[in-house]
Amino acid sequence: MQEFTLRNATVFTGTDVLTHTSVRVSNGLIQEISSGELTGSEPIDLQEQWLVPGFVDLQVYGGSDFFLNELPTAETVAHIYQTHLKNGTTSVLPTLYSTSLEVMLKAIAAVRAVRQTNPNGVLGLHVEGPYVNAIKRGVHSLQYVRLPVDAELDILFEAGHDVIRILTIAPEIFSPEQLARLIDRTANTSTQLSLGHSNATYQEATAAFANGITLGTHLYNAMRPFESREPGVVGAIFDHPAVRASIVVDGFHCDWAAIRLAKRVLGERLFLISDAIFANPPQPTYAFEDFTLQYENGRYTNHEGKLAGSSITLLNAVQNSIHHVGLDAAEAFRMASTVPAEIIGLGDSLGKIQPGFVANLVVLNQDLAVSRVLVSGQFQPSVST
Repeated sequence: MQEFTLRNATVFTGTDVLTHTSVRVSNGLIQEISSGELTGSEPIDLQEQWLVPGFVDLQVYGGSDFFLNELPTAETVAHIYQTHLKNGTTSVLPTLYSTSLEVMLKAIAAVRAVRQTNPNGVLGLHVEGPYVNAIKRGVHSLQYVRLPVDAELDILFEAGHDVIRILTIAPEIFSPEQLARLIDRTANTSTQLSLGHSNATYQEATAAFANGITLGTHLYNAMRPFESREPGVVGAIFDHPAVRASIVVDGFHCDWAAIRLAKRVLGERLFLISDAIFANPPQPTYAFEDFTLQYENGRYTNHEGKLAGSSITLLNAVQNSIHHVGLDAAEAFRMASTVPAEIIGLGDSLGKIQPGFVANLVVLNQDLAVSRVLVSGQFQPSVST
């Protein structure tokens, strides 16, 4: 494979910002980082642009034209990846919202097929529901939201034990025995449980975290809110020392001040997701089963006026975090790359610019628009929106 040096870059390594820095790439990996000139390979002058780790999106439903629930095929999975790749997302977890077992099994097979040829790009599957609380279902269909059944869970995990990386559940709808079995089942696998679409009390959520649930899905949204006498799921996440939570920074799911407060409380436990139904560009209207979408003024809503996912890419979330929330650029990059890579168990190969890491890289200009995208050391066509 081609060897080259990206020189004169402003590099976010995953921990630090280094100016006037050179990064040598060879055989798809980062080989060397230096504050001086690196010789012996083709130099590419980045003219002090940002060089950051490729973004890692752990919750994304669709691309510009198709989403996984409707077409759970390998072609859709590849389409989702290619759509978001243009904006610097080099790794994704294609995501299903509450659906039938049949669709879940098809999506598992589709993701497995694509992952075989793109293991650093398509990392697995995020299954959001159907085992969530109907009260907090958001736009998830009542047709599919349901109580867990042991036989169905057995089939799901037999088929998807090596593919499902995140399963979002509402723990309060499980019996104690079911929840204990689920936590035990996933304890020594690559599947992590995330608490979301939940009306759990503070006590119920805290108990679930203590027993092995490690994540919270799209903080503030579709979960019991914080109140002074009942801190709810939000309070349980804030109060826990280790649970990590995703957040949608699109200007609609959360007020900018709410994001600042969450960041202040959670620190590096907070990470970015796109939560994108359609993006790059968004679809103006859409209807599938009882899932109807209307895009207006940057947001998707259903026929009831409820928010229905987002229309952003992870790059948009980074830009919003910097320009509207007021985060440092390095911190926004970390929330979109380093932290999610660590969460998904790939913190030793993705999400940092260090020797030995996969050369999934993004070059951003001073306006934080994409200049170039590299996947395993190969330059990709990229168009920023």
